[in-house]
Amino acid sequence: MTTNILEMRSITKTFPGVKALQNVTLDVGRGEVHAICGENGAGKSTLMKVLSGVYPFGTYEGDIVFENETMEFRDIRDSEAKGIVIIHQELALSPFLSIAENIFLNNEITGAFGLIDWNKTNIEASKLLARVGLRENPTTKVRELGVGKQQLVEIAKALSKRVKLLILDEPTAALNDEDSDHLLDLILSLKAQNITSIIISHKLNEIKKISDTVTVIRDGKAIETIAKIDVTEDRIIKDMVGRDLEHRYPDHTPHIGDEILRVENWTAYHPQDPTRVMVDNVNINVKRGEIVGIAGLMGAGRTEFAMSLFGRSYGTKISGSVFKNGKEIKTRTVSEAIDNGLAYATEDRKFYGLNLIEDIKRNISMASLKKLERGGFVDDNEEFKVAEGYRKSMNIKAPSVLAKVGKLSGGNQQKVVLSKWIYSDPDVLILDEPTRGIDVGAKYEIYTIINRLAAEGKGVIVISSELPELIGICDRIYALAEGRITGEVPIAEATPETLIKYMTMEKERA
Repeated sequence: MTTNILEMRSITKTFPGVKALQNVTLDVGRGEVHAICGENGAGKSTLMKVLSGVYPFGTYEGDIVFENETMEFRDIRDSEAKGIVIIHQELALSPFLSIAENIFLNNEITGAFGLIDWNKTNIEASKLLARVGLRENPTTKVRELGVGKQQLVEIAKALSKRVKLLILDEPTAALNDEDSDHLLDLILSLKAQNITSIIISHKLNEIKKISDTVTVIRDGKAIETIAKIDVTEDRIIKDMVGRDLEHRYPDHTPHIGDEILRVENWTAYHPQDPTRVMVDNVNINVKRGEIVGIAGLMGAGRTEFAMSLFGRSYGTKISGSVFKNGKEIKTRTVSEAIDNGLAYATEDRKFYGLNLIEDIKRNISMASLKKLERGGFVDDNEEFKVAEGYRKSMNIKAPSVLAKVGKLSGGNQQKVVLSKWIYSDPDVLILDEPTRGIDVGAKYEIYTIINRLAAEGKGVIVISSELPELIGICDRIYALAEGRITGEVPIAEATPETLIKYMTMEKERA
């Protein structure tokens, strides 16, 4: 008898024009935490969709052996019936239903006459919530929970199905550090209960912390499986990208010119609570060819500052002045901000940055349709030509600019967002978490693009939660805490310790 709970043998999955998986073999031991990592588009999620029945038997080649039995899953209900539960990166909860209703959706607890027994449903939901460390009332609507707690509800839902193998696809991508640590501890506690987990993650420090084994996938092939004792970040990176990354960040030679942007006394209040200051008298400046970082903890006001500056997309009672090349400009609307040479790549590319059901071509042109206007209509041929140029220059991995953006990997989606704003020909780009949720190889490409923009004389503002990233790519860094600028650090003096000191500097209380 094998000690493996799962064996996937020679799995091959083909889409029109693309071989997503090529003879992938994967062994997962019972009761272990098995990490799968690779660049965006490498085939990680595709492999898990084959395993869970999202891609049913007959649409792929190879065998799935689970608990010594060869499986032919026709859909996700078949795999769940055997104890395999997948939690996708995009959570599948209904925000308008209660926690209990979500946990037992399509798995309802019924009583007399086949009606739902709500008392027993809420009692059982409370037990499951306790197992994942949630104290919320099971009747609470899911929309009232933060993303971290919603992730725990998904795991409680999996436990309700008597899960044996739990698959988590990028479970901490949208979580802050505290929620991430809680989730990782929960995965380890499930391991102690003999529940096997497969975790897909780009965060190499998390992989090292909780995984027993790591399998690296590159270009649809399983490159190597590494035992915990042999796992190093350098080894994983080399397997992921096919080469050593001697430097995580490309060489950057600053060519800094005159001041291009200055923001003075910028203040914004919360849109629902006009007594609450979110951005408090912020003053910053950016020079031509300069990459300026903004560091801050969650809730410090980084995104609120960027969105309120860019067309007043956030906040109320906004005040302050904006100067470009020494002359005051107005940014009261998004159109006005764009016309005055500003661009803002949002941290939430899926919700604010892209139209996921549209193609690459239309997403790239959407902020600059005036440039393509011919007699009151968009010139389709020119739009196609422009998009194709960016597809090649930005190395967007897609068969055509007619590919739907929602089907692209996170790194390629981010390149589409950057292409959209670069085509608008801004003088200043504000990039909010530009590498969130993408792999190390794609990150390097994004850094190279940022360097290129600075070399062209544009001013670039980078907001990031990753201090090594800011230190690695910026010329100067501002620290933000409680909506205020608490420090300005030249890159030669920037260390994580220095930045954290400024980021945790509390406002003096009256």
